[in-house]
Amino acid sequence: MVENNTENLDPKVELEQQETVETPVAVAEETVAASETEETIAPEVIEEEIAEVEAEVSPVQEEEVEEEEEEEFVVPVKITKSAKAPKKVVVVETADFNWDALQEEDKGFAKRTKQDLELLYEKTLTTVQEKEVVEGKVISMNKREVVIDIGYKSDGIVSLNEFRYNPELKPKDLVEVYIESLEDLKGQMILSHKKARALRSWDRVNEALDKDEVIKGYIKCRTKGGMIVDVFGIEAFLPGSQIDVKPIRDYDMYVNKTMEFKVVKINHEFRNVVVSHKALIEAELELQKKEIISKLEKGQVLEGTVKNITSYGVFIDLGGVDGLIHITDLSWGRISHPNEIVELDQKLNVVILDFDDDKKRIALGLKQLTPHPWDSLGADLKVGDSVKGKVVVMADYGAFVEIAAGVEGLIHVSEMSWSQHLRSAQDFLKVGDEIEAQILTLDRDERKMSLGIKQLKSDPWQDIDTVFGVGTKHKATVRNFTNFGVFVEIQEGVDGLIHISDLSWTKKIKHPSEFTSIGSEIEVTVLDIDKENRRLSLGHKQLEENPWDVFETIFSVDSVHEGTVVELFDKGATIALPYGVEGFATPRHLVKEDGTQAQLEEKLEFKVIEFSKAAKRIILSHSRVFEDEKKAEETAKRKTQAKATTKAVKQVKENNAEKTTLGDISELAALRTQMEADEQKES
Repeated sequence: MVENNTENLDPKVELEQQETVETPVAVAEETVAASETEETIAPEVIEEEIAEVEAEVSPVQEEEVEEEEEEEFVVPVKITKSAKAPKKVVVVETADFNWDALQEEDKGFAKRTKQDLELLYEKTLTTVQEKEVVEGKVISMNKREVVIDIGYKSDGIVSLNEFRYNPELKPKDLVEVYIESLEDLKGQMILSHKKARALRSWDRVNEALDKDEVIKGYIKCRTKGGMIVDVFGIEAFLPGSQIDVKPIRDYDMYVNKTMEFKVVKINHEFRNVVVSHKALIEAELELQKKEIISKLEKGQVLEGTVKNITSYGVFIDLGGVDGLIHITDLSWGRISHPNEIVELDQKLNVVILDFDDDKKRIALGLKQLTPHPWDSLGADLKVGDSVKGKVVVMADYGAFVEIAAGVEGLIHVSEMSWSQHLRSAQDFLKVGDEIEAQILTLDRDERKMSLGIKQLKSDPWQDIDTVFGVGTKHKATVRNFTNFGVFVEIQEGVDGLIHISDLSWTKKIKHPSEFTSIGSEIEVTVLDIDKENRRLSLGHKQLEENPWDVFETIFSVDSVHEGTVVELFDKGATIALPYGVEGFATPRHLVKEDGTQAQLEEKLEFKVIEFSKAAKRIILSHSRVFEDEKKAEETAKRKTQAKATTKAVKQVKENNAEKTTLGDISELAALRTQMEADEQKES
């Protein structure tokens, strides 16, 4: 068909622009590509349409074309042809076309009628503006684009990628779009569904949270701790624990999927949104749980599926409600981890041990479906029998030995050795050891058994008198210290005590750690045996002769020896003497001749003022050394004076034997008084 456009084909306008008049008119026939239409037009039809165009063209007024040369005027004619129809151009002479008549014909419409028609046309269009969100209808779709009608004079196109969160999109669906431009350079209206969702997204998200609505979201990718979900154009966080009620093993299987969610949390400050898919199914599961728990009974056997395995037990899915098999209820024997018995997704029968209606907790058991191993324990097994087993558990107080599957006995640490020095059970055994033990007690009703391994060895105390008699010498190992002595072990099961006073003849030891160390060897001699209480009294210093027998002659009272002050304290000082012996001096006896006190590490002469062999004690004094010397000098001086006085008196008596005068008597009295005074000083 031919389109007549008065604005585009007005020859007056064209003459003004070109300043020339084109008299010949060439009517060009344009052909649209065969891919855009399926209509095929025969050549006869084309000829008829061209004839109609020629009939409408009237001669041009002669005065308007006097100075113009006759040329061809090209009139475009749009003709649709098939791919097989060849292109054809028909040239029509339009020199006699009357343009004024055409304009007069256009004026034939009443002005009011034209306005009414324009109003009717405008009513069919929706008034829209750029940069606003409107609702449109999906007209058609292909693999790349979606055509949307918003009620405007032209339709808009949106990329299909913007609808990937909604794979169920179909024609006639209503969607919101954002008008970016009503018309671009190519005359196309530009729309965006993604921007429309972004503008409305926060309002929708808040509304979904307030109304507890179910919304759809597209899982974009995986992140730490969960997934990133596109919800109304907003990236929301889906925690891994909120994907499903069951533990998720493969998060990647949810990527690029569209699922339903509930908004559970919004942080307006940081504009974070948290969604949950688990919340949708929890309500339904809650009803299922109530129904299942209402039908449960203790002792009931149900089939379940292993849902999760932890270090403390196994969670079993009973068809909508979970139960827990504690690790101790998986097997009659001891296991280190539940995966030794079960594996994920394994179906098995379990028995209900207990359940709580309020807390909806169900305790399950697996081992209860098999007979207890104690019931199949041999009837001929009795106390005193030897059994073999494997150490399965170690504790400080003992070891548990499994002699059969599910049958265990305890070996207390006191039953591991004849030694009275108790140690940790780990010093004797470790997990996995295969051992032989003797049954000490057996209680089938309580299902308890105690074992011992020392009973398989001879008791060393039975012949203690012959092997470890009094006076015998042995090597021992230091096991422990106390304030009063050292505990040593001569051999396994034979322990003894060395009192602190029996460690050394000469040294004064405040604590045994000053003399020896734990784990070291020490030579001892047996001093006493208490067989009933299994005690040995041992000595170390007794290995040597008692040096105090010799010290008694060397450090006799009033003997003087050189000593060193090795320790000072409030009550006195310790003095190191020759031969490794030590003495004691009080502060009063540490005063030197110049009146000062003796200092640490100072060497001085000391006099023995007391010696006790029984108490192994030597009392010393430094001040007595110079004090006794002074006294000796004074005594000698007085004795000399006394002798001289006696001699003088004797001479006087001899000279005056016949006559005694009053003066002689007074001289004798004075001499007597002086002698008495000297005697008092000496005392």
